[in-house]
Amino acid sequence: MNDPGQEYDYPAIVTHTIDDLDKEGYLEAAEYINQSGATICLLQHEYGIFGGNNGLLILTLLKQLNIPIITTLHTVLEQPSFHQKEVIKKIGAYSSKLVVMSNLAIDFLTRKVDIPREKIIRIEHGVPDFELLKTMNPDAPRIGKNRKTLLTFGLINRNKGIETVIKALPLIVEKHPEIVFIVLGKTHPHVIKLHGEEYRTYLKELTIERGVEDHVKFLNEYTSEEELATFLLSGDIYITPYLNKTQITSGTLAYAVGAGLAVISTPYWHAEELLAEDRGILFDFKDHLQLADIVNDLLNHPKKLDRLRKNSFSYGCQIAWPKIGNQYLELFEEIYVERKHKKGKEAVDSFDVPEFCFQHVERLTDYTSIIQHCKGCIPNYQTGYSLDDTSRALILSVKAYRRFGDQKYITYIHRYLAYLIFMQNQEGDFKNFLNYNRGTFELSGSDDAYGRAVWALGYLIRFADSDSLFQTAVELFNAATRRISQLTYARGFANCILGFCHYIKRFPNQEQPVETLRLLADNLCGCYEKHKKKSWDWFEDTLTYDNGLLPASLYKAYQLTTDERYLTIADVTTHFLESKCFQTGHLSIIGNKQWFRGGEEIPGFAQQPVDALAMIILYGTINKIKKDPESVNKIRMCFGWFFGINDLNLPLYDSETKGCNDGIEELSISQDQGAESIIAYLMSWLITEPYLTS
Repeated sequence: MNDPGQEYDYPAIVTHTIDDLDKEGYLEAAEYINQSGATICLLQHEYGIFGGNNGLLILTLLKQLNIPIITTLHTVLEQPSFHQKEVIKKIGAYSSKLVVMSNLAIDFLTRKVDIPREKIIRIEHGVPDFELLKTMNPDAPRIGKNRKTLLTFGLINRNKGIETVIKALPLIVEKHPEIVFIVLGKTHPHVIKLHGEEYRTYLKELTIERGVEDHVKFLNEYTSEEELATFLLSGDIYITPYLNKTQITSGTLAYAVGAGLAVISTPYWHAEELLAEDRGILFDFKDHLQLADIVNDLLNHPKKLDRLRKNSFSYGCQIAWPKIGNQYLELFEEIYVERKHKKGKEAVDSFDVPEFCFQHVERLTDYTSIIQHCKGCIPNYQTGYSLDDTSRALILSVKAYRRFGDQKYITYIHRYLAYLIFMQNQEGDFKNFLNYNRGTFELSGSDDAYGRAVWALGYLIRFADSDSLFQTAVELFNAATRRISQLTYARGFANCILGFCHYIKRFPNQEQPVETLRLLADNLCGCYEKHKKKSWDWFEDTLTYDNGLLPASLYKAYQLTTDERYLTIADVTTHFLESKCFQTGHLSIIGNKQWFRGGEEIPGFAQQPVDALAMIILYGTINKIKKDPESVNKIRMCFGWFFGINDLNLPLYDSETKGCNDGIEELSISQDQGAESIIAYLMSWLITEPYLTS
């Protein structure tokens, strides 16, 4: 793995590299592996190595592999964030086995990430065969010559806690003036990039301040395996004074135990497990006085020191690379044989559908309406309210009431309808935005917002559960339709068509609504005929947002009028839209960072949940009209977009907050969970759920 724009001098065994933020590079690497003749892929996972938020880009590679995957997890978090958990869960789904190095990691994966226990195997962190190295080089020179040696090694950063040892040294040197403390290793390259050698400089100044500069050696270098083995085999006491308890794997600790040093460590997780049974001694975090007492005690009692070293070395022989390597080889053989007896690659693009939960909508809704945007899952009152979101929320509430019959949804229907009443002008059109103080700053909203209000009112008229709601919705709808002739944009036509279709189903014998429906559908067809050209079958000269609603509205118009023109254009535009949104084998929505024009690269970011809903509405409509089984598959595929069957392989629905993230960015999932997104998800749930259970 390369940092962006960097090249490194790798040994000849490395035949392919990936720039960590280059998504195409992961795809190319997957193709390279698939064509290499390899029969197993062993992934070494560590945070900070792979690109994208929480390293999600590695999922791009794993998804494309045709061979079994085994993943070694070097770090397992006790409290992963939602997206950290989802990345690991997805890695687990792609992997035949997850290898961890401690029992605690097994506990975290099963309890916190819901990984099945049978998918996890513990193989300890391997170390060089120090027993063999001792035999080969029994007279290796001591690094401290005739001095007792304390040692720590690894990439230097503040979490190493090296200052704790330096603070303990005066008390150690006072009783054992022959002692020397070796700090072996370069500063971590990411630390160098951000802070330079600030930490190393601090440590050097601290040695002078404490008067122990002659007893500390900083070896600012990388070492080969052979050189490192020489250091370890000639040392006496190894100290890991780490500051963070939540370190579940430490390769340096394993090496020190394997080499047979007496190990003293703070009680981070891996140390607690590895140093059990008298293989080392633990001291409290940052407690330099306790550390000094332990070191002095060991130096004062050579037999005790020798016993610790023998215990460490004995255990280290059990985790030497040849033995750990054999455990991996046995695992490879097991997985290879299992795969041979299975037909093809395991399917991982399935998802569990959670129960319908209105909680986040309730969180966002106050006595005025539904707040537009969030910071995370918390309503951001500064963004106020909109007719767009309120109209969608009204449709959702009516749908939820029809599905579940819970009276709480009636409360929300009243609240959202009240907003529409307040925002309707005398002329019948609507203002869109209202700030949190209930102030408006516009005379009239967009065609889109107006159309959504007409859609919501038509839907309420059709399914109102009381005469009062019905009469109020009819009054608002009739007033709004006075503005129909002023519409100019395709989405305004489409949204109004959806509203009129519901109205007509409530009043099937009224002729004027049918004429208005025809007018709207003809206007939308006119948009298509104006903009269509070779290789461009669409209603506008760009593909933007809510795209699926446009052909969906023509299908619905055809359903009520049987006008073949509407059906033909709906079919043609649906096929065109599909050709742009399913190129990757799953739903890949046109992003709204910039709109898509013919001949340009399709913008993949930011993809929004409302577009997935529009596609679900489209295929739901097609299925009702044509009874086409493929449309049911497409509904399920589009709904899967919310659960990780998408370009980033991660879910947008948040099972913890019951909200829905606002979209897919290039290297991350948006962390904000606004009204439009949760409404889109819940409406998608209500439309899709019958197709999942039937």
